Amino acid sequence: MADSMLIIEDEKLLGDELKRQFRRDGWEVAWVQNLADARRVLLGAEIAPLLILADMSLPDGNSLDLLVEMRQASVPGEWIFLTGFGVVPDSVRALRLGAYDFLIKPCEPERLSLIVSAAARSARAQRQLQEEAASLQEHFGPDAFLGSSPASKAVRDVIRQLLLVPLTALILSGETGTGKGLVARILHHSGQRRRGRLIEVNCAALPPNLIESELFGHESGAFTGARGSRRGRIEQADGGTLFLDEIGEMDISLQAKLLRVIEDQRFWRLGGEQQVEVDCQIIAASNQNFEAMVSHGSFRADLYHRLNVLSVELPPLRSRIEDLEELVPVFLAHFNAKVGKNVRFIPDQVWARLKAYDWPGNVRELRNVLERCVLLATDETLPSHWLRLGSALPTLAGQQGSHMTIATDGSVSLQEIERQIIDGVLNSVEQNVSKAARILGLTRGALRYRLQNQGMGPDSGEVETRNG
Repeated sequence: MADSMLIIEDEKLLGDELKRQFRRDGWEVAWVQNLADARRVLLGAEIAPLLILADMSLPDGNSLDLLVEMRQASVPGEWIFLTGFGVVPDSVRALRLGAYDFLIKPCEPERLSLIVSAAARSARAQRQLQEEAASLQEHFGPDAFLGSSPASKAVRDVIRQLLLVPLTALILSGETGTGKGLVARILHHSGQRRRGRLIEVNCAALPPNLIESELFGHESGAFTGARGSRRGRIEQADGGTLFLDEIGEMDISLQAKLLRVIEDQRFWRLGGEQQVEVDCQIIAASNQNFEAMVSHGSFRADLYHRLNVLSVELPPLRSRIEDLEELVPVFLAHFNAKVGKNVRFIPDQVWARLKAYDWPGNVRELRNVLERCVLLATDETLPSHWLRLGSALPTLAGQQGSHMTIATDGSVSLQEIERQIIDGVLNSVEQNVSKAARILGLTRGALRYRLQNQGMGPDSGEVETRNG
Protein backbone atom coordinates (compact mmCIF):
# COMPACT_ATOMS: atom_id res chain seq x y z
CA MET A 1 0.00 0.00 0.00
CA ALA A 2 1.33 3.44 -0.97
CA ASP A 3 2.29 5.99 1.68
CA SER A 4 -0.11 8.92 1.87
CA MET A 5 0.68 12.63 1.67
CA LEU A 6 -1.45 15.69 2.33
CA ILE A 7 -0.64 18.82 0.31
CA ILE A 8 -2.00 22.12 1.66
CA GLU A 9 -1.59 24.71 -1.09
CA ASP A 10 -3.98 27.45 -2.23
CA GLU A 11 -2.24 28.14 -5.55
CA LYS A 12 -4.01 25.87 -8.03
CA LEU A 13 -1.16 25.57 -10.54
CA LEU A 14 1.45 24.73 -7.90
CA GLY A 15 -0.89 22.40 -6.02
CA ASP A 16 -1.72 20.48 -9.18
CA GLU A 17 1.96 20.28 -10.13
CA LEU A 18 2.96 18.95 -6.68
CA LYS A 19 0.13 16.45 -6.77
CA ARG A 20 1.27 15.05 -10.15
CA GLN A 21 4.94 14.98 -9.10
CA PHE A 22 4.43 12.93 -5.97
CA ARG A 23 1.88 10.61 -7.52
CA ARG A 24 4.55 9.75 -10.09
CA ASP A 25 6.88 9.01 -7.15
CA GLY A 26 4.36 6.48 -5.81
CA TRP A 27 2.57 8.53 -3.16
CA GLU A 28 -1.14 8.50 -2.47
CA VAL A 29 -1.82 12.27 -2.54
CA ALA A 30 -4.66 14.33 -1.10
CA TRP A 31 -4.71 18.05 -1.96
CA VAL A 32 -6.64 20.78 -0.12
CA GLN A 33 -6.54 24.55 -0.54
CA ASN A 34 -7.35 25.84 2.95
CA LEU A 35 -6.88 25.04 6.62
CA ALA A 36 -10.50 24.08 7.21
CA ASP A 37 -10.32 21.24 4.68
CA ALA A 38 -6.87 20.22 5.96
CA ARG A 39 -8.23 20.05 9.52
CA ARG A 40 -11.10 17.85 8.33
CA VAL A 41 -8.72 15.45 6.57
CA LEU A 42 -6.21 15.22 9.42
CA LEU A 43 -8.85 14.68 12.12
CA GLY A 44 -11.01 12.41 9.99
CA ALA A 45 -10.66 8.72 9.26
CA GLU A 46 -10.25 8.95 5.49
CA ILE A 47 -6.44 8.85 5.38
CA ALA A 48 -3.58 9.04 7.87
CA PRO A 49 -0.93 11.08 6.05
CA LEU A 50 2.64 10.06 6.61
CA LEU A 51 3.73 13.51 5.43
CA ILE A 52 2.12 16.96 5.30
CA LEU A 53 3.50 19.41 2.72
CA ALA A 54 2.00 22.80 3.62
CA ASP A 55 2.08 26.32 2.30
CA MET A 56 2.71 28.69 5.19
CA SER A 57 0.14 31.42 4.48
CA LEU A 58 -3.37 30.35 3.46
CA PRO A 59 -6.62 32.31 2.98
CA ASP A 60 -7.98 31.24 6.37
CA GLY A 61 -4.83 31.39 8.49
CA ASN A 62 -1.26 30.26 9.13
CA SER A 63 -0.32 26.58 8.77
CA LEU A 64 1.88 26.79 11.86
CA ASP A 65 -1.24 27.22 13.98
CA LEU A 66 -2.66 24.05 12.40
CA LEU A 67 0.56 22.22 13.28
CA VAL A 68 0.12 23.26 16.91
CA GLU A 69 -3.48 21.93 16.86
CA MET A 70 -2.42 18.60 15.36
CA ARG A 71 0.40 18.15 17.86
CA GLN A 72 -2.02 18.80 20.72
CA ALA A 73 -4.40 16.24 19.20
CA SER A 74 -1.50 13.72 18.85
CA VAL A 75 -1.97 13.50 15.08
CA PRO A 76 1.21 11.88 13.68
CA GLY A 77 3.11 12.81 10.53
CA GLU A 78 6.12 14.85 9.47
CA TRP A 79 5.54 18.46 8.31
CA ILE A 80 7.43 20.33 5.59
CA PHE A 81 6.55 24.00 5.11
CA LEU A 82 6.74 25.97 1.87
CA THR A 83 6.60 29.74 1.81
CA GLY A 84 7.11 32.50 -0.70
CA PHE A 85 8.57 34.75 2.00
CA GLY A 86 11.75 33.89 3.89
CA VAL A 87 10.66 35.12 7.30
CA VAL A 88 13.18 34.03 9.93
CA PRO A 89 10.80 34.05 12.95
CA ASP A 90 8.39 31.73 11.11
CA SER A 91 11.16 29.30 10.17
CA VAL A 92 12.48 29.23 13.74
CA ARG A 93 8.98 28.68 15.13
CA ALA A 94 8.31 25.89 12.61
CA LEU A 95 11.43 23.97 13.58
CA ARG A 96 10.78 24.46 17.29
CA LEU A 97 7.30 23.01 16.81
CA GLY A 98 8.86 19.90 15.31
CA ALA A 99 8.58 20.57 11.58
CA TYR A 100 10.99 18.52 9.48
CA ASP A 101 12.01 21.41 7.22
CA PHE A 102 11.13 24.95 6.10
CA LEU A 103 11.65 25.72 2.39
CA ILE A 104 11.46 28.88 0.32
CA LYS A 105 9.49 28.85 -2.94
CA PRO A 106 10.32 28.13 -5.63
CA CYS A 107 12.01 24.86 -4.66
CA GLU A 108 13.67 22.65 -7.28
CA PRO A 109 11.62 19.45 -7.75
CA GLU A 110 14.72 17.25 -7.31
CA ARG A 111 15.66 18.92 -4.04
CA LEU A 112 12.07 18.75 -2.78
CA SER A 113 11.89 15.03 -3.64
CA LEU A 114 15.09 14.36 -1.67
CA ILE A 115 13.77 16.22 1.38
CA VAL A 116 10.40 14.47 1.14
CA SER A 117 12.12 11.06 0.95
CA ALA A 118 14.18 11.83 4.05
CA ALA A 119 11.13 13.11 5.91
CA ALA A 120 9.22 9.96 4.92
CA ARG A 121 11.95 7.75 6.42
CA SER A 122 11.75 9.72 9.63
CA ALA A 123 7.95 9.48 9.68
CA ARG A 124 8.02 5.72 9.10
CA ALA A 125 10.43 5.27 12.01
CA GLN A 126 8.20 7.41 14.23
CA ARG A 127 5.11 5.46 13.17
CA GLN A 128 6.82 2.16 13.97
CA LEU A 129 7.77 3.43 17.42
CA GLN A 130 4.21 4.65 17.99
CA GLU A 131 2.78 1.30 16.93
CA GLU A 132 5.16 -0.53 19.25
CA ALA A 133 4.24 1.82 22.10
CA ALA A 134 0.54 1.30 21.40
CA SER A 135 1.05 -2.47 21.42
CA LEU A 136 2.89 -2.31 24.74
CA GLN A 137 0.22 -0.01 26.16
CA GLU A 138 -2.46 -2.52 25.17
CA HIS A 139 -0.45 -5.43 26.58
CA PHE A 140 0.46 -3.61 29.80
CA GLY A 141 -2.82 -1.94 30.65
CA PRO A 142 -4.20 -1.97 34.22
CA ASP A 143 -6.14 -5.16 33.42
CA ALA A 144 -2.82 -6.98 32.94
CA PHE A 145 -2.81 -7.33 36.73
CA LEU A 146 -5.14 -10.31 36.71
CA GLY A 147 -7.62 -11.35 39.37
CA SER A 148 -11.21 -10.76 40.41
CA SER A 149 -10.55 -10.84 44.16
CA PRO A 150 -11.12 -7.66 46.21
CA ALA A 151 -7.36 -7.38 46.76
CA SER A 152 -6.63 -7.49 43.01
CA LYS A 153 -9.41 -5.04 42.20
CA ALA A 154 -7.99 -2.65 44.80
CA VAL A 155 -4.54 -2.84 43.15
CA ARG A 156 -6.01 -2.11 39.72
CA ASP A 157 -7.97 0.85 41.12
CA VAL A 158 -4.75 2.31 42.56
CA ILE A 159 -2.90 1.73 39.27
CA ARG A 160 -5.63 3.55 37.31
CA GLN A 161 -5.36 6.52 39.67
CA LEU A 162 -1.57 6.63 39.35
CA LEU A 163 -1.78 6.61 35.55
CA LEU A 164 -3.58 9.96 35.69
CA VAL A 165 -0.89 11.84 37.62
CA PRO A 166 2.70 12.84 36.73
CA LEU A 167 4.86 10.59 38.88
CA THR A 168 8.36 11.44 40.01
CA ALA A 169 8.91 8.61 42.48
CA LEU A 170 7.01 5.57 43.69
CA ILE A 171 7.57 2.57 45.93
CA LEU A 172 6.32 -0.93 45.15
CA SER A 173 6.42 -3.33 48.06
CA GLY A 174 5.35 -6.91 48.55
CA GLU A 175 6.72 -10.41 48.80
CA THR A 176 8.86 -11.87 46.07
CA GLY A 177 6.85 -12.99 43.06
CA THR A 178 3.79 -10.81 43.69
CA GLY A 179 4.13 -8.86 40.43
CA LYS A 180 6.14 -5.74 41.22
CA GLY A 181 7.87 -5.88 37.85
CA LEU A 182 4.52 -6.23 36.07
CA VAL A 183 3.08 -3.20 37.89
CA ALA A 184 6.19 -1.14 37.03
CA ARG A 185 5.70 -2.00 33.33
CA ILE A 186 2.01 -1.10 33.52
CA LEU A 187 2.78 2.27 35.12
CA HIS A 188 5.32 3.03 32.40
CA HIS A 189 3.70 1.71 29.23
CA SER A 190 0.22 3.04 30.11
CA GLY A 191 1.40 6.15 31.94
CA GLN A 192 2.47 9.63 30.99
CA ARG A 193 6.08 8.53 30.36
CA ARG A 194 5.21 5.83 27.81
CA ARG A 195 6.93 7.70 24.96
CA GLY A 196 10.24 7.33 26.80
CA ARG A 197 12.20 4.20 27.65
CA LEU A 198 11.70 1.85 30.55
CA ILE A 199 15.09 0.95 32.03
CA GLU A 200 15.04 -1.92 34.52
CA VAL A 201 17.87 -2.49 36.99
CA ASN A 202 18.04 -5.42 39.41
CA CYS A 203 20.20 -3.99 42.18
CA ALA A 204 20.76 -7.44 43.72
CA ALA A 205 22.17 -8.85 40.48
CA LEU A 206 24.89 -6.21 39.99
CA PRO A 207 28.21 -6.58 41.84
CA PRO A 208 28.86 -3.66 44.26
CA ASN A 209 31.95 -2.55 42.35
CA LEU A 210 29.97 -2.18 39.10
CA ILE A 211 26.62 -0.80 40.16
CA GLU A 212 27.76 2.84 40.40
CA SER A 213 29.13 2.78 36.86
CA GLU A 214 25.99 0.97 35.65
CA LEU A 215 23.72 3.62 37.15
CA PHE A 216 25.68 6.81 36.54
CA GLY A 217 27.86 5.93 33.57
CA HIS A 218 31.50 6.93 33.19
CA GLU A 219 33.93 8.91 31.13
CA SER A 220 36.99 7.48 29.44
CA GLY A 221 39.74 6.76 31.96
CA ALA A 222 37.46 7.09 34.99
CA PHE A 223 38.78 3.73 36.23
CA THR A 224 40.90 0.85 34.98
CA GLY A 225 39.27 -0.57 31.87
CA ALA A 226 37.10 2.48 31.13
CA ARG A 227 38.28 2.98 27.56
CA GLY A 228 35.41 5.17 26.41
CA SER A 229 32.54 7.18 27.79
CA ARG A 230 29.33 5.32 28.58
CA ARG A 231 25.82 6.45 29.45
CA GLY A 232 24.50 4.93 32.63
CA ARG A 233 21.04 3.49 33.24
CA ILE A 234 19.78 6.76 34.77
CA GLU A 235 20.76 8.72 31.67
CA GLN A 236 19.24 6.06 29.41
CA ALA A 237 15.93 6.51 31.25
CA ASP A 238 15.77 10.25 30.51
CA GLY A 239 12.20 11.08 29.52
CA GLY A 240 11.01 7.68 30.68
CA THR A 241 11.13 5.42 33.73
CA LEU A 242 13.92 3.94 35.83
CA PHE A 243 12.78 0.79 37.66
CA LEU A 244 15.11 -0.12 40.52
CA ASP A 245 14.19 -3.63 41.65
CA GLU A 246 15.52 -4.89 44.98
CA ILE A 247 16.69 -1.38 45.84
CA GLY A 248 17.32 -2.54 49.41
CA GLU A 249 20.49 -4.22 48.12
CA MET A 250 21.96 -0.86 47.05
CA ASP A 251 24.97 0.36 49.00
CA ILE A 252 24.18 3.18 51.43
CA SER A 253 26.66 5.56 49.73
CA LEU A 254 24.95 5.07 46.37
CA GLN A 255 21.60 5.74 48.01
CA ALA A 256 22.84 9.23 48.84
CA LYS A 257 23.81 9.84 45.20
CA LEU A 258 20.44 8.54 44.01
CA LEU A 259 18.68 10.93 46.37
CA ARG A 260 20.56 13.85 44.80
CA VAL A 261 19.48 12.71 41.34
CA ILE A 262 15.83 12.72 42.39
CA GLU A 263 16.13 16.09 44.13
CA ASP A 264 18.29 17.95 41.59
CA GLN A 265 17.53 16.04 38.37
CA ARG A 266 21.20 16.12 37.49
CA PHE A 267 24.32 14.08 38.25
CA TRP A 268 27.94 13.50 37.29
CA ARG A 269 29.19 10.51 35.38
CA LEU A 270 32.16 8.80 37.00
CA GLY A 271 35.17 10.86 36.01
CA GLY A 272 32.93 13.51 34.43
CA GLU A 273 33.52 17.24 34.64
CA GLN A 274 30.05 18.39 33.63
CA GLN A 275 26.69 17.60 35.15
CA VAL A 276 24.17 15.62 33.12
CA GLU A 277 20.56 16.74 33.36
CA VAL A 278 17.93 14.01 33.49
CA ASP A 279 14.16 13.90 33.78
CA CYS A 280 12.75 10.47 34.62
CA GLN A 281 10.35 8.90 37.06
CA ILE A 282 11.86 6.40 39.48
CA ILE A 283 10.01 3.30 40.62
CA ALA A 284 11.70 1.47 43.49
CA ALA A 285 10.77 -2.03 44.61
CA SER A 286 11.79 -4.42 47.34
CA ASN A 287 10.47 -7.57 48.96
CA GLN A 288 11.85 -6.30 52.26
CA ASN A 289 10.04 -3.95 54.60
CA PHE A 290 11.28 -0.42 53.88
CA GLU A 291 10.51 0.92 57.36
CA ALA A 292 12.37 -2.00 58.92
CA MET A 293 15.37 -1.35 56.67
CA VAL A 294 15.34 2.31 57.71
CA SER A 295 15.19 1.44 61.39
CA HIS A 296 18.07 -1.04 60.97
CA GLY A 297 20.17 1.58 59.18
CA SER A 298 20.46 -0.33 55.87
CA PHE A 299 18.31 2.17 53.99
CA ARG A 300 18.50 5.94 54.17
CA ALA A 301 15.48 7.54 55.79
CA ASP A 302 15.65 10.63 53.55
CA LEU A 303 15.69 8.51 50.39
CA TYR A 304 12.80 6.42 51.67
CA HIS A 305 10.68 9.49 52.37
CA ARG A 306 11.56 10.99 48.98
CA LEU A 307 10.62 7.79 47.14
CA ASN A 308 7.54 7.22 49.26
CA VAL A 309 5.54 10.06 47.69
CA LEU A 310 3.22 7.29 46.52
CA SER A 311 3.34 3.59 47.28
CA VAL A 312 1.60 0.40 46.27
CA GLU A 313 1.73 -2.78 48.34
CA LEU A 314 1.02 -5.91 46.33
CA PRO A 315 -0.90 -8.68 48.11
CA PRO A 316 0.50 -12.23 48.34
CA LEU A 317 -1.24 -14.91 46.30
CA ARG A 318 -2.42 -16.72 49.43
CA SER A 319 -4.59 -13.70 50.31
CA ARG A 320 -6.29 -13.76 46.90
CA ILE A 321 -6.42 -17.49 46.28
CA GLU A 322 -9.69 -17.13 44.33
CA ASP A 323 -7.63 -15.45 41.60
CA LEU A 324 -6.30 -18.89 40.66
CA GLU A 325 -9.51 -19.40 38.67
CA GLU A 326 -8.36 -16.59 36.36
CA LEU A 327 -4.59 -16.95 36.55
CA VAL A 328 -4.26 -20.66 35.84
CA PRO A 329 -6.10 -20.68 32.46
CA VAL A 330 -4.15 -17.63 31.28
CA PHE A 331 -0.79 -19.18 32.16
CA LEU A 332 -1.77 -22.52 30.64
CA ALA A 333 -2.73 -20.82 27.37
CA HIS A 334 0.60 -18.95 27.36
CA PHE A 335 2.73 -22.06 27.92
CA ASN A 336 0.63 -24.15 25.52
CA ALA A 337 1.35 -21.63 22.78
CA LYS A 338 5.00 -21.47 23.76
CA VAL A 339 5.71 -25.21 23.59
CA GLY A 340 2.97 -26.42 21.22
CA LYS A 341 0.90 -28.34 23.76
CA ASN A 342 -2.86 -28.34 24.42
CA VAL A 343 -3.16 -28.88 28.17
CA ARG A 344 -6.67 -27.73 29.05
CA PHE A 345 -8.26 -30.20 31.48
CA ILE A 346 -7.62 -29.58 35.19
CA PRO A 347 -8.88 -32.39 37.43
CA ASP A 348 -10.76 -31.48 40.61
CA GLN A 349 -8.01 -32.92 42.79
CA VAL A 350 -5.47 -30.65 41.06
CA TRP A 351 -7.64 -27.59 41.68
CA ALA A 352 -7.97 -28.66 45.33
CA ARG A 353 -4.19 -28.91 45.71
CA LEU A 354 -3.60 -25.57 43.99
CA LYS A 355 -6.10 -23.82 46.25
CA ALA A 356 -4.86 -25.49 49.44
CA TYR A 357 -1.23 -24.56 48.86
CA ASP A 358 0.25 -21.49 50.59
CA TRP A 359 2.27 -20.23 47.57
CA PRO A 360 5.34 -18.77 49.31
CA GLY A 361 6.72 -17.82 45.89
CA ASN A 362 3.41 -16.23 44.88
CA VAL A 363 2.51 -15.70 41.20
CA ARG A 364 6.07 -16.38 40.04
CA GLU A 365 5.97 -19.78 41.72
CA LEU A 366 2.57 -20.48 40.16
CA ARG A 367 3.96 -19.69 36.70
CA ASN A 368 6.94 -21.99 37.25
CA VAL A 369 4.74 -24.84 38.49
CA LEU A 370 2.39 -24.56 35.52
CA GLU A 371 5.25 -24.28 33.03
CA ARG A 372 6.76 -27.49 34.38
CA CYS A 373 3.41 -29.28 34.20
CA VAL A 374 2.78 -28.18 30.61
CA LEU A 375 6.30 -29.12 29.51
CA LEU A 376 5.99 -32.62 30.98
CA ALA A 377 2.33 -33.29 30.17
CA THR A 378 1.69 -36.27 27.88
CA ASP A 379 -1.92 -35.44 27.01
CA GLU A 380 -4.50 -32.66 27.46
CA THR A 381 -4.77 -33.13 31.24
CA LEU A 382 -2.66 -31.14 33.71
CA PRO A 383 -0.48 -33.82 35.41
CA SER A 384 -0.91 -33.73 39.17
CA HIS A 385 2.32 -35.65 39.89
CA TRP A 386 4.39 -32.79 38.42
CA LEU A 387 2.91 -30.14 40.71
CA ARG A 388 5.39 -30.92 43.51
CA LEU A 389 3.88 -28.29 45.77
CA GLY A 390 5.86 -27.81 48.95
CA SER A 391 8.22 -30.65 48.07
CA ALA A 392 11.99 -30.71 47.95
CA LEU A 393 13.94 -28.20 45.97
CA PRO A 394 15.50 -29.52 42.76
CA THR A 395 18.77 -31.36 43.34
CA LEU A 396 21.74 -29.00 43.45
CA ALA A 397 24.62 -29.78 41.10
CA GLY A 398 27.48 -31.50 42.86
CA GLN A 399 25.42 -32.61 45.84
CA GLN A 400 25.05 -36.22 44.67
CA GLY A 401 21.29 -36.34 45.08
CA SER A 402 21.03 -34.46 48.39
CA HIS A 403 18.21 -32.00 48.82
CA MET A 404 16.58 -29.65 51.28
CA THR A 405 12.96 -28.96 52.11
CA ILE A 406 11.34 -25.63 52.85
CA ALA A 407 8.69 -25.02 55.48
CA THR A 408 5.69 -23.18 54.08
CA ASP A 409 4.32 -21.93 57.39
CA GLY A 410 6.31 -18.70 57.30
CA SER A 411 8.82 -19.89 59.90
CA VAL A 412 11.77 -19.68 57.50
CA SER A 413 12.81 -16.40 55.91
CA LEU A 414 14.03 -15.97 52.35
CA GLN A 415 17.40 -14.92 53.76
CA GLU A 416 17.68 -18.17 55.72
CA ILE A 417 16.75 -20.21 52.62
CA GLU A 418 19.45 -18.45 50.64
CA ARG A 419 21.93 -19.09 53.43
CA GLN A 420 21.09 -22.82 53.46
CA ILE A 421 21.44 -23.12 49.70
CA ILE A 422 24.80 -21.35 49.62
CA ASP A 423 26.05 -23.35 52.61
CA GLY A 424 24.97 -26.62 50.97
CA VAL A 425 26.73 -25.85 47.72
CA LEU A 426 29.90 -24.71 49.52
CA ASN A 427 29.96 -27.93 51.57
CA SER A 428 29.54 -29.99 48.39
CA VAL A 429 32.64 -28.38 46.81
CA GLU A 430 34.75 -28.27 50.00
CA GLN A 431 34.31 -24.50 50.45
CA ASN A 432 35.70 -23.64 47.01
CA VAL A 433 34.04 -20.27 46.30
CA SER A 434 34.90 -20.25 42.59
CA LYS A 435 33.27 -23.65 42.00
CA ALA A 436 30.28 -22.71 44.14
CA ALA A 437 29.80 -19.51 42.15
CA ARG A 438 29.76 -21.47 38.87
CA ILE A 439 27.15 -23.91 40.25
CA LEU A 440 24.95 -21.06 41.46
CA GLY A 441 25.29 -19.08 38.22
CA LEU A 442 27.02 -16.13 39.96
CA THR A 443 30.30 -14.35 39.52
CA ARG A 444 32.86 -15.01 42.21
CA GLY A 445 32.56 -11.38 43.36
CA ALA A 446 28.77 -11.59 43.55
CA LEU A 447 28.94 -14.76 45.66
CA ARG A 448 31.52 -13.23 48.02
CA TYR A 449 29.20 -10.23 48.41
CA ARG A 450 26.31 -12.54 49.34
CA LEU A 451 28.54 -14.45 51.75
CA GLN A 452 29.42 -11.23 53.54
CA ASN A 453 25.75 -10.20 53.69
CA GLN A 454 24.92 -13.56 55.23
CA GLY A 455 27.73 -13.29 57.79
CA MET A 456 29.58 -16.12 56.06
CA GLY A 457 32.37 -14.06 54.47
CA PRO A 458 36.07 -14.32 55.17
CA ASP A 459 35.82 -11.70 57.87
CA SER A 460 33.41 -13.89 59.86
CA GLY A 461 35.73 -16.88 59.87
CA GLU A 462 32.99 -19.22 58.63
CA VAL A 463 34.21 -19.67 55.06
CA GLU A 464 37.79 -19.93 53.89
CA THR A 465 37.88 -19.10 50.22
CA ARG A 466 40.21 -20.95 47.88
CA ASN A 467 41.32 -20.33 44.37
CA GLY A 468 39.63 -22.71 41.94
